[in-house]
Amino acid sequence: MYAMTIPEPGGPEALKWTEVPDPVAGEGEVLVEVVATAVNRADLLQRQGHYSPPPGASPYPGLECSGRIVALGAGVSGWAVGDEVCALLSGGGYAERVAVPVGQLLPVPKGLSLVEAAALPEVAATVWSNVFMVAHLRPTETVLLHGGASGIGTMAIQLAKAVGAKVLVTAGSAEKLARCRELGADVGINYREQDFVEAVREATDGAGVDVILDIMGAKYLQRNVDALAVNGRVVIIGLQGGVKGELDLGTMLRKRAAVVATNLRGRPLAEKAAIVAAVREHIWPLIESGVVKPVVDRVLPLTEAGAGHRVLEVGEQVGKVVLQV
Repeated sequence: MYAMTIPEPGGPEALKWTEVPDPVAGEGEVLVEVVATAVNRADLLQRQGHYSPPPGASPYPGLECSGRIVALGAGVSGWAVGDEVCALLSGGGYAERVAVPVGQLLPVPKGLSLVEAAALPEVAATVWSNVFMVAHLRPTETVLLHGGASGIGTMAIQLAKAVGAKVLVTAGSAEKLARCRELGADVGINYREQDFVEAVREATDGAGVDVILDIMGAKYLQRNVDALAVNGRVVIIGLQGGVKGELDLGTMLRKRAAVVATNLRGRPLAEKAAIVAAVREHIWPLIESGVVKPVVDRVLPLTEAGAGHRVLEVGEQVGKVVLQV
């Protein structure tokens, strides 16, 4: 088969479409013929040499895919050759075929194409595991989503609104904030023009927000805590603003606040399977009813993955960049 390889770390041009050995479905796995995958920021980090795949994972980028099952490994039940699926991956989505642990498979939601479905697994699993399983966002609470126009942000807006939360988002342009409002965001904050802490206080009558989903890390650490309500929770899932920061523990004590940092890619198979099962139970019905929709910014050929990486690097997109085989 062919896959997008990274012979040497570097810029988008480092991605090379290369003939490589076919993967084989091991015990508890299925082999998927890939129709589409999507670009995630972790792919950019891997290409740059900063984020190696977990032990045993495919060396090729790609944390999600959609396609059709072409072979079943030993011990697999409940799926058949020919089934249309999408999947959460530890790597290998930028390829013509990939072996997937059966616990990370999802059926394609009714009414969606395979290309649309490729935009779902990573954002759905990330948002559900962090906003709901870790931060326990509840109806009537308020959530602040940094990077509201991103793939994760566009999914989080819709899910938070679906459960009855008030949604605040940050983004870097009026156009992106307008798209976020179309998806259900109640308050848009242009981080280039406003201090988001002051904007949060104004929007919440000084109370602060209950949950923050953060992609920035160190740069926003103290300000996130300052923006929290009493008993508030910050969940850090990205480090675009650095890895080391200072934190006023006195503020955390007064607010009885929690700061949690998590990732998805390196979790054990059983944890990923539990998250995927929760996604299928809670999010798939919302998608099939039309309450939640995948947000696809553009579709590019997989052989032009480098162009997709450039889009994310400059922040042009709203939602997901999908790569079609």
